[in-house]
Amino acid sequence: MNHNRVILIVLDSVGIGALPDAKLYGDEGANTLNHIAEQYADLKIPNLINLGLGNIDPMNALVKAANPIGSYGKAAEQSAGKDTTTGHWEICGVILDQPFPTYPTGFPDSFMDLFHKAIGLSTIGNVVASGTTIINELGDEHLKTGKPIVYTSADSVFQIAMHEDVIPIERQYEICQIARKMLVGEFNVGRVIARPFEGSSGQYSRTSRRKDYSVSPPATLLDAIIDQSMDVISIGKIADIFNGQGISHSTKTDNNLEGIQETIQAIKRESAGLIFTNLVDFDMLFGHRRDVEGYAKCLMEFDSHLPNLLEALKEDDLLIITADHGNDPTAPGTDHTREYIPILHVGDKIKQDHNLGTRNSFSDIAATIATALGIKFDTKGSSYYDEIVV
Repeated sequence: MNHNRVILIVLDSVGIGALPDAKLYGDEGANTLNHIAEQYADLKIPNLINLGLGNIDPMNALVKAANPIGSYGKAAEQSAGKDTTTGHWEICGVILDQPFPTYPTGFPDSFMDLFHKAIGLSTIGNVVASGTTIINELGDEHLKTGKPIVYTSADSVFQIAMHEDVIPIERQYEICQIARKMLVGEFNVGRVIARPFEGSSGQYSRTSRRKDYSVSPPATLLDAIIDQSMDVISIGKIADIFNGQGISHSTKTDNNLEGIQETIQAIKRESAGLIFTNLVDFDMLFGHRRDVEGYAKCLMEFDSHLPNLLEALKEDDLLIITADHGNDPTAPGTDHTREYIPILHVGDKIKQDHNLGTRNSFSDIAATIATALGIKFDTKGSSYYDEIVV
């Protein structure tokens, strides 16, 4: 075993430039980080810069560090798609040949009719929409009729918004579980998501009791770690993305700040294996809403807490900071963007100012973590551990 523990933090949607095939997804020219740096002059993320974030792509607008303290690079996505599930699964060693199905015109009537019979209710919506927009458009009708609001996006998702005073939260979860059991075969979407909300006309807002019901992945790095009697500690929505598979302990969080604080506490506790954190605010609150300023401030919030994360690391810890896709807030629409992801590595045993260049697959991260922890894991990814270790 070369490292006792890896801390893997996914900055959800913090992409670093369009992939060569981005045109196929309508994302040509996307670059989440660069466009934020160009458009928000007050962006100050000195700690991420010190790790080498600005050195990954010398052509972008980020500040370059003279002597970065980490090893840095970027990775391309080999799986088809640009969604959360696909990105996280590839980071953990699974490359998908076929994307999860999406429904740009809504779900077919044939499926919706069966779903209505199964839950004993009709629904409204069944369109592609922003979650915050649709609850304000259809919230009044939902309160009047009690009909759940169904919507989707460019992601492979079946989302159901229901007011907590109209449909109790446990019943909301039950309705989503019914949908998950029905969405198989040709309708095998990546996630069914409960989107509870509250408030009154013109002032609806989503609550923190969101719940994701994902498909179960094939065997991943997480399973390999568990098989070696090591820990996989999930923070944020990681457990949902993997449908609880390969997780020894999970902690839900309401926002990035809670996720950062929980990660620091997990680092301070004794464990061996993987601490795996998703920080979703970048994507959920700012990327999809095309809020450049909000996204920039969210990056600065994380950066301000990064010294505390680094201080908590033990001698045999390896910290990896990455992303799962892009969500360029300057791009048209409200969807994810198909981008490279940054990879930053830091720890007492990790080389400083080492440029890994471009890795062929997100799954190289999984192969590298397996090598670091001294475990066997079969993946198409290639380990670069020997390149970054002192």
